[in-house]
Amino acid sequence: MSAALSNIETSTIACTGGMLAFLALPAGTDKRPCVIVIHERYGLVRHICEIAERFAREGFVSIAPDLFYRHPDPDALHRGDSGYEIIDPEALAGLTATIDALSAVPRADTGRIASMGICQTGRHPLVLAASRPMSAALVWYGSAQPREWVVNPKYTRPLDEIIASIDCPVFGVFGETDHLISIDDVRKFRDCLERHGKSFDINVYPRAPHGFLNDTMPGRYRAAEANVAWKKQIEFLKVAFDRDRNQSRRFQRFDADIGVDYDFSKHVRFE
Repeated sequence: MSAALSNIETSTIACTGGMLAFLALPAGTDKRPCVIVIHERYGLVRHICEIAERFAREGFVSIAPDLFYRHPDPDALHRGDSGYEIIDPEALAGLTATIDALSAVPRADTGRIASMGICQTGRHPLVLAASRPMSAALVWYGSAQPREWVVNPKYTRPLDEIIASIDCPVFGVFGETDHLISIDDVRKFRDCLERHGKSFDINVYPRAPHGFLNDTMPGRYRAAEANVAWKKQIEFLKVAFDRDRNQSRRFQRFDADIGVDYDFSKHVRFE
């Protein structure tokens, strides 16, 4: 199915293995860089499709795969009453199938692809970039919890090793009042990128909780901070997608606004 929506075109397409993906195309006929939107723990809900549409309005081909399509109860998943513990190899297979599907989209410039991971899937842009050339990895309040660094059946490769293997700039967004990721966790993530000589732009937004981009969850959503972070992300992508960017230069930016009375133990979950 396909529909015109505010000068963008949206459709649902099939990927190898039976996985579906939401595709959003910008206006025009020329080839455009691509952004893969990897949904958070709730699966491929409307909020994720709206993010893909937002990228399309910015001029990018955007695709959001349903990586949790094997979950037996999608309604419970979408409500947050159930989860899906996807392992890194499974996520990589799904994202590879997504890129393969993009290769059949005439307007997709598959030589320029970024991926955006959110919360549970925040590590997956890094997992993907460690396996193939990518233009950028976009990490939204993920990939920094202490559990991310522990190798187990879910996380099958050390995160330090994954980061060492990537060859693209990393954009990171975190909230000061996140109840899952502390400022020390963010610094550990930043330090790992720096130690391995990666380009990065890491940002910590004041008074922003976990999930502050999600405007379908009023308790979490912080419009001002979300809009600033989004605009900064778009500027980051313009640089990352620029074929004339000086590849001999490395940028490493860390911008954090943190209260002097910061106390991670006092942070709570918002809905």
